[in-house]
Amino acid sequence: MRSPTPVAQPTGPSPSGPSADACVAVDVVKTYGTGPTAVRALDGVTARFRRGRFTAIMGPSGSGKSTLLHCLAGLDTVTSGRVRIGDTDITALDDRRLTRLRRDRVGFVFQSFNLLPPLTAEQNILLPLDLAGRARDRAAFDQLVDRLGLTDRLRHRPAELSGGQQQRVAVARALITRPDVVFADEPTGALDIRTGRALLSHLRSVVRETGQTVVMVTHDPVAASFADRVLVLADGRVADELDDPTPGTVLAALRPLDR
Repeated sequence: MRSPTPVAQPTGPSPSGPSADACVAVDVVKTYGTGPTAVRALDGVTARFRRGRFTAIMGPSGSGKSTLLHCLAGLDTVTSGRVRIGDTDITALDDRRLTRLRRDRVGFVFQSFNLLPPLTAEQNILLPLDLAGRARDRAAFDQLVDRLGLTDRLRHRPAELSGGQQQRVAVARALITRPDVVFADEPTGALDIRTGRALLSHLRSVVRETGQTVVMVTHDPVAASFADRVLVLADGRVADELDDPTPGTVLAALRPLDR
């Protein structure tokens, strides 16, 4: 395996100010276990995720990409280092404040959809607003579901929707609160190729048209090519970064890491 390519490592606010960043990781270490059996899943990762950008995280199996996503989203705690959502250091929050931040400022899209079966598509999408006690903006809701092609599916329950439709409902649910950042963990993993590509096109158009921020873990170079940028991990470290990725450039970056 090649040694990780040095990458410029931000240690504080960006030159254009903290508002340019949706999420920042600084020297993040995550270790599972203790003693000789301890596993260092993340080994000093520093990375910046700009507002209004679509970033894919890639790497070989065991590279730490899902661990990084979970630490960025506040789903897992870091062993050391810092993670910021906007200007908030989430590593300094207690459980109550972290739960509130995840509810109000973070969106999640997972491979398994995680929709509530008894609720309609509309009720699933609006659930985060209802749980937070926030008012519904009907115009914003209508615009979002129209952009995702869900207008004629709002009264259907998950069992009455295709896999692609269910995942689009999950995306709408993640976006409805206008979070600082949406994290997506293999969002096309349970979809066929055509449906997966359509979902990624929808996701990219949302980023372009609304300026929202998406960070996605994927193993698929074609899926990664829908992003503005690819962050490549190897052995728990940042190995490479690619702007304006194509399937070819992503494969070229990954190929040496699989040896």
